[in-house]
Amino acid sequence: MRESAEDRRQRILEIIDHRDEVKVAHLAALLGVSMVTVRRDLEALTRQGAVVRLHGKVTAPRRTTGEPAAADGAAGTVSIISPERHPYLNEVVQSARQSLQHAGYRVVLHLTPNERTPADHQWRHLIDDESDGLLLAPRWRSAEVMQAEAQALKDVALPTVLMERRPPRGPAWQHLDAVSSDHEHGVSLAVEHLVDLGHRRILLATRQDSPTARAVSTAFASVAAAHPQVEHHMSVLSSPDAAGEDHGAVVGAVQVAYPDHDDPSWLPRLLKDQGFTAALIHSDENALVLAHRLTAAGLSLPEDCAVVAYDDVVAGLGSVPLTAVAPPKAAVGQVAAQLLIERIRTQRKEQSWTPRRIELLPTLEVRDST
Repeated sequence: MRESAEDRRQRILEIIDHRDEVKVAHLAALLGVSMVTVRRDLEALTRQGAVVRLHGKVTAPRRTTGEPAAADGAAGTVSIISPERHPYLNEVVQSARQSLQHAGYRVVLHLTPNERTPADHQWRHLIDDESDGLLLAPRWRSAEVMQAEAQALKDVALPTVLMERRPPRGPAWQHLDAVSSDHEHGVSLAVEHLVDLGHRRILLATRQDSPTARAVSTAFASVAAAHPQVEHHMSVLSSPDAAGEDHGAVVGAVQVAYPDHDDPSWLPRLLKDQGFTAALIHSDENALVLAHRLTAAGLSLPEDCAVVAYDDVVAGLGSVPLTAVAPPKAAVGQVAAQLLIERIRTQRKEQSWTPRRIELLPTLEVRDST
């Protein structure tokens, strides 16, 4: 069957998306068509704003301007749903939005309120009626809330990709795609770094009110317990507002102690009583606050206590710049957008789709605190 002009032009966009910049002659060879045909296709795509032609080459608009292409919705519409005032997810969402707009999609952004409620699945009514796909970054303050949303997600007929959220195994989740950071790898980077510096007693000060926090807690318990050179480890709540709905149990058997946050000396006293010489602190905002409390109590960083922050938005801005684990949030958003675009294209062609779970590796930014 002869390939339609629409399908051929879709192939052109896919080739450009994967190769960034392509010679027109090479593009004709890849497609198996004449130069006249490929030039006609490129003229049509240029009028749509989907490609830019440059001296015998063709590229996507973003390669020449540095700014998002005008998203007229020619490729379709995608809804993005994310919590309001959520610094961690903002970078993920912005990266996904820019990637979708570069690809010619209209993006409809919905922000869900911050109220602590198990009825988070009420976001369903926010999905745009014209949406071709959904990028979802739920808050999921607790494992119970996450499980409560399983049925709501199962009923969503649109191609859906979870961003920076890894769903559990099981039939309720098997239809979903997901792109997230590999937090076990991130925690391993931090622990190995501290062990290499000679630390054997390591404290985790963590949050409980997000999937990232629970993943960090679970990973730390596993990594620290399995490391032959870690002699002692424990987890505590990093902030009085960091408790999740689980209230005491993070995931499985992982327990988090609740210190007296009204006492500003709780952390220096805990370090002294337990003999900890290093701390991994989530999030980096909490790490800055606790690092200041340590120095105010007369401790020196890193001589008396090495500090690694988990997340790297503000970690480098303190009086002592903090070493930090940096989850690849921008890359998570970009890959999630690309995955959703691929799934939308597959659905339009009425082809089968195998859901994917993609994890990207965090990096470690070493600074003065270690």
